[in-house]
Amino acid sequence: MAEKVLTANRLSDGIAVWLDASGQWTEKLQDAFVARHAEAESALENTGKQALADNLVVDVNIIDVEERNGTLWPLRLRERIRAEGPTMAYADGHGFADPDFIAA
Repeated sequence: MAEKVLTANRLSDGIAVWLDASGQWTEKLQDAFVARHAEAESALENTGKQALADNLVVDVNIIDVEERNGTLWPLRLRERIRAEGPTMAYADGHGFADPDFIAA
């Protein structure tokens, strides 16, 4: 099974977030809880459904990642862009995506 993390967009401002091991939403992919077996993936799915129902986040998805030298890398280009920030000015305090991370 591929390693998985739970991602969504925060309802209040649309910023991409990831679920961490304490059940909180973080703006940093590197702080995300990584599911390495089916039971953990199922728990992520249930947590995502509840967060959506509670109107905390939207566009909830479990995504595939791999660890490269201690760094989480989303396998899909879309998710690498979301992890590094928007490719254009979007919200105060949020920079641009790192082109090297996206291209990897």
